[in-house]
Amino acid sequence: MITRAGAVVAGAAVVLLLAGMRADYPELVMLGLAGVAALVVAGVWMLTRPRLAAVREVSPSRVQVGTSAYGVMTVANTGRRRSPPSLVVETVAGRRVTVPLPSLAAGDEFETVYPLPTGRRGRYVIPALTLGHTDPLRLFQVERAGSGESVLYVHPRVHRIAPVPVSGPREVEGATSAGSPQGGVAFHGLRGYQPGDDWRRIHWKSTARNGTLMVRHNAVPDEPRQLIILDTSAKPYDNESFEEAVQVAASVCVAAGRSNFPLACRITANPAEGDGSGDSEVTSALDLLAGAQRSTEDRGLPALTDLVRDAVATGECAALTIVTGRADPGQPAILAAMRRDFPTVTLVRIGRTEPSSPSAVAGVFTVDARTSTEFAVRWNRLFPL
Repeated sequence: MITRAGAVVAGAAVVLLLAGMRADYPELVMLGLAGVAALVVAGVWMLTRPRLAAVREVSPSRVQVGTSAYGVMTVANTGRRRSPPSLVVETVAGRRVTVPLPSLAAGDEFETVYPLPTGRRGRYVIPALTLGHTDPLRLFQVERAGSGESVLYVHPRVHRIAPVPVSGPREVEGATSAGSPQGGVAFHGLRGYQPGDDWRRIHWKSTARNGTLMVRHNAVPDEPRQLIILDTSAKPYDNESFEEAVQVAASVCVAAGRSNFPLACRITANPAEGDGSGDSEVTSALDLLAGAQRSTEDRGLPALTDLVRDAVATGECAALTIVTGRADPGQPAILAAMRRDFPTVTLVRIGRTEPSSPSAVAGVFTVDARTSTEFAVRWNRLFPL
């Protein structure tokens, strides 16, 4: 493929040749022929392509906005001849990053580290490396795909806040549910004997009464679960307030992680808990929030019933935190429904609050703030770290 410089040389050569022949000016013809010769030599040079193998890793693969992330590239010359200087092109968040490669002897490797843009929150899929081969004058360039794609998560900024107040059992003999893991010390009920059950768990009185072996079903006691939901509908926000709301949701998730309670984060645009890509619940939550975007097709808070259905069905004790933007006339009814199913409900509204905004529902703790920083200050005054 001819480059911009090559196109300029080709155009200039044609103009010089035509002008020199028409004006009978041999010097112009010589300059035109020089341009043609440069293009021919560059074309011959491009016939010999280097055999390079490139591998790229992103380190670290998860960073906070503004924190450094790097691409670590290793290039090896797998051919039998020395490779000429080449280029590797990366595309991250729509920005092209060009990495020059030196000439490599046969069998040699070259490793380089280069910064990746992390100025904006997001989940960035970095396409396969593009290996570029060009001539010394950069008149032609050929590109081919290299190694596979990588993913860079740029997490939202997080404010240090106190965990959401949670009520519920945390002691060893706490409450259990049908979904509780087996093998704990809390008694959940009796069930029929199954091969492999410990004979010491046989409940002899029930066995004698029923005529079949009955064993104690012990389970791990339920712990209060924290469910954080971010409203990703477009109506309650502008661009700035939505980013602030994402930071609030991320801050609540990190604070919940420090409390060591089970955690789930969801967005109204997608009822799934996340992509499960993280190695912990907090990391998975931040991965989900990294890619959260406003949508005009998102139902917003009216979708809460579907989002919390599974938590309500299992009967688990859960603390619900909802992060949204400007108040909507339908909020009180929605929050009243949530208050019936969750012992603790917290509503955080980010952005400019209108004087006519509906008041909070009784039993729902409400925090209004214009920015995530203001939210953190108000929250920590109420619940000191």
